[in-house]
Amino acid sequence: MERLLLPAIDWLAVLPVGLTALLGFVLLALGLFADDDETLGWITLIGLAVCAVVTACLAGQKSMTFAGTFALDGYALFFDLLFLVAGMVVVLMSMTYLEGTGIPAGDYYGLLVFALAGMIVMASANDLILVFLGLEIMSISVYVLAGAWRTQLRSNEAAMKYFLLGAFATGFLLYGIALVYGATGAFRLDLIAAAAAGAPHRALMVAGVAMLLVAFGFKVAAVPFHMWTPDVYEGAPTTITALMAVAVKAAGFAAFVRVFLHAFAGLHADWGMLLWVMAALTMTVGNVLALVQRNVKRMLAYSSIAHAGYILVALVASGAAGGAAALYHLLAYSFMTLGAFGVVAALGSVGEPNEMLDDYAGVGFRRPLLGVTMAIFMLSLTGIPPFAGFTGKFYIFTAAIRDGYYVLAVIGVLNSAISAGYYIRVLIAMYLTPGAEESGRVARQPYLVTSIVFSAVMTVLIGVFPALWMQLARLGFLSL
Repeated sequence: MERLLLPAIDWLAVLPVGLTALLGFVLLALGLFADDDETLGWITLIGLAVCAVVTACLAGQKSMTFAGTFALDGYALFFDLLFLVAGMVVVLMSMTYLEGTGIPAGDYYGLLVFALAGMIVMASANDLILVFLGLEIMSISVYVLAGAWRTQLRSNEAAMKYFLLGAFATGFLLYGIALVYGATGAFRLDLIAAAAAGAPHRALMVAGVAMLLVAFGFKVAAVPFHMWTPDVYEGAPTTITALMAVAVKAAGFAAFVRVFLHAFAGLHADWGMLLWVMAALTMTVGNVLALVQRNVKRMLAYSSIAHAGYILVALVASGAAGGAAALYHLLAYSFMTLGAFGVVAALGSVGEPNEMLDDYAGVGFRRPLLGVTMAIFMLSLTGIPPFAGFTGKFYIFTAAIRDGYYVLAVIGVLNSAISAGYYIRVLIAMYLTPGAEESGRVARQPYLVTSIVFSAVMTVLIGVFPALWMQLARLGFLSL
């Protein structure tokens, strides 16, 4: 009788995802018995902090496990830390936001942590099947979280739209994986990279790459696969919208970069032009449609689409400069977007979301801290120095020009100018438009305010001291 030989497992490599998944199971179990939502929030926060510290301690390690399908390298660790820190910020927001919503805290925090575990798998996946598994772990958790506010019709609608369109995109992903396997006989990215250049079935290979481009385009909300974004972002609980706009998008790009700039690098001539067109359309459509929005959550949704376009510009450039610029901008974008959605959550309340632009009238004087931090986020998203958004765009457009993509860089700069029209409009509403006095006593929101201030501080630090963060991004990308 033949014995089944299991591949050797490097348990150190799977420590980040293992600890994160274990925390998710613990939270689901505690949710059955714990009545104090704040306690569950603190357990989640401390657990994610422990996962982040352990992950940071693995810096400098490089290994492969599960027969070369799961990678521990600087690239994976960069994204793992980004996911975990973003998750901690969302948990801080949620500890205030969940009050009075009726959302079960145990289920909410457990699913949030499982979503983070799926993201970690995506960042470390060196195999297309593992990319699919990580994507589904993340997606199914976020589908449920988008509809977590069961008494709100728009939350249910958001979950249904996200699920249906997400399932459609998953079909493209699986079909693309099947075609790539048919052309190369491999699922592992390094084996695909070796076989891609001389693949006898080149047409099959290119068709598979196109299918994967559609699937990843949906996950990062790139045009023309962006249709779900504004409705889902508006309908989901604001804290989950922040998670989707930041961590889910970052996970999509983590897999996107590893697959296309590693496995399909030899086919850049085939997919580069498609990505060029997609980047130009994504920047332009996102910014132009954001100009006509009166709902701030929908405006930020189109803003996230536009920023996906900027990151796609870096992927078109594709070299070390482009890859590092993509990682840097993802880091900068994460904090300024988390903070912006944090302000949206802070100004809303149960039954009164206060998401329309008119609701921001006079906020700069009535709620000075929220006004100042929102100003930082809006100016950074616009690309005004010395904030993180400026340096992120600078690195991206510099990489594009260095590789000869002058027209794409010009389109990006023009779109940055267009974006000022809707970002500055929020500041005009907060500081130059008279608003009504606060009705009643303003609720204390210490956890939510802490998350907003932390995001604002990081937005400033990443912009003022870009060399350190760019070095981390460069080392992460070069470890691929």
